[in-house]
Amino acid sequence: MRDDDRLLDLPEPEFGSGVIGVCDICGTRQAVIVLEKERFKLCVIDFLNKAWVKSEKKPGVPAPLYTSERVMFETSTTPTGVAPAVVLHPTKLARHPVVLITPDTFGLTTTLLDAAIRFAREGFEVFLPDLRKTDGVGVTSHFTIRATARLRGGMAVDSKPVARLLRLYTDALEHLRHREMVDSGKAAVFGTSFGASLALALAAQDTKLGAVVLAYPVPVRPPDLAKLVSAPLLSLAGSKDRIAAKAFAQLASMRSSSTARCELVQVPGARHHFLSRDLSAYDLPRAEESWNRIVAFLKRELMPPPPRPPPPPVKTTVAPPSSAPATAAPTPTPTAPRPTATPSSSPAVPKNPAGG
Repeated sequence: MRDDDRLLDLPEPEFGSGVIGVCDICGTRQAVIVLEKERFKLCVIDFLNKAWVKSEKKPGVPAPLYTSERVMFETSTTPTGVAPAVVLHPTKLARHPVVLITPDTFGLTTTLLDAAIRFAREGFEVFLPDLRKTDGVGVTSHFTIRATARLRGGMAVDSKPVARLLRLYTDALEHLRHREMVDSGKAAVFGTSFGASLALALAAQDTKLGAVVLAYPVPVRPPDLAKLVSAPLLSLAGSKDRIAAKAFAQLASMRSSSTARCELVQVPGARHHFLSRDLSAYDLPRAEESWNRIVAFLKRELMPPPPRPPPPPVKTTVAPPSSAPATAAPTPTPTAPRPTATPSSSPAVPKNPAGG
């Protein structure tokens, strides 16, 4: 008996029990969780993403907007030659534009997962390298990048830890562009804080990107690095964010000399990490407004509406040749009435003298 037949033969499978079977959503044979007795099975990864958490869901309900999976991509930066990542894939059968999220050495934080879910729900294929599980990336890289940024006035792009992360993200972007059902010509990068500066450095190297989004980046060295970015750029920073103020000034100084379009948005009253739900700087109204602006920017750059079809040609109706127009009757000129002749009395006949 096959493993995926065990589920149907179980007399009373309990809700939430894990068995080996075939997921009803993706059709992949793997570990699944029972959501309805004897019928409905769901991938563990989708269950953890809280896409389908209610037991009253029936088989045949519409598929979720996206699915997620863990993958390994090839890279030259690790001893094993591979690195782990999480992919969020829209379920709509169409070619999707892609977004690479560049994590900081903290790894997959709540903010990055929040961004990935928002992008995937809008139809983007999202790729998140998992730095916490990548060989060679750890506490040493974390402290080196931050110490260099403090002592040298910005994150040094030419430092060893940063250069290594940029190679890792370059390999991740190459893997992402070759995945099935993706539009390799429409790619963007997104990052927050130090990850935003890494996204900026990556965009300066990759000229094929279609959009770059930075959320409260830290300053970089060299300060004119953004001049090498050829893709449209959107950067958001809070007005009370002293960390991102210098990076904001760097981007503002290059905006006039750069050929790429650069949108700089200062969020009033916001602090550093105002998008992070689990930090004290989180600001719900300003965060939601910023997320909407970010999604709208990505959709405008990577999902432009199709061109409108040309209007149908207007048929000019030619009037048929008509007969010569009838000449209007001339208005009679009033004439004086002719005088009527009065009949004269007949002359008297003379009497015949013969007749006496």
